[in-house]
Amino acid sequence: MRRIYPDIQDDPPIEQAYAYPPDRPWLRVNMVASADGASWMNGLSGGLSSKGDRRIFGVLRGLADVVVAGAATVRAEGYGPARPRESWRPLREGRPETPPVAVVSRSLDLDLDGPLFSEAISRTIVVTCASAPADRLAAAKSVADVVVAGEEAVDMEAAVRGLHERGLTRVLCEGGPRLNAQLAAAGLLDELCLSISPLLLGGGAARILNGEAALVGLALSQVLEEDGVLFCRYTREPNHD
Repeated sequence: MRRIYPDIQDDPPIEQAYAYPPDRPWLRVNMVASADGASWMNGLSGGLSSKGDRRIFGVLRGLADVVVAGAATVRAEGYGPARPRESWRPLREGRPETPPVAVVSRSLDLDLDGPLFSEAISRTIVVTCASAPADRLAAAKSVADVVVAGEEAVDMEAAVRGLHERGLTRVLCEGGPRLNAQLAAAGLLDELCLSISPLLLGGGAARILNGEAALVGLALSQVLEEDGVLFCRYTREPNHD
């Protein structure tokens, strides 16, 4: 892997290239897309990924306090809990050995008996709203920490605030596109980490934002490259309307 912007460097330390700001909460979205903007292949992101993308994916999880994903992504991608890695030890000094996964779901249509809940080292978090089915909410509270954010729908600003109140200020969102759109529309996105795969797909795959309209000014901070895949890091421009 090499860095090609802002300057050239061979094999840059990924944990340094993606370090969080030390003095403030930060929410980053990490996604992979084809060169024409598709966020999945045959319904899954894995077909767009690469060895370099998977390395960065692992480091980003090791750096994060919490990993956030929408329920549709959790179901489609077969999410389990984050597993400890030896390489994470220096990244997670003074913190639990794995970040919890926080699942955003209004309906709570989740497999509450599955590994994401039963095998989690750091207790899984469910983010929902007050109108969630009462029986499902009670069941979720028995196996997960629950954040109730909003009344009829999940209020993402309240959801992120609830994570911060738990000391989880380095937030990594892994999508999907609808959740990304909600975060962007609410003005909560600080950074986009985008892996661009050298493929053209066409078809009806969603873009990395799919839903509410948003206008977020971004500055290109860094570009890494490996095997033709570009790993772009964009940060939100300050005071952008």
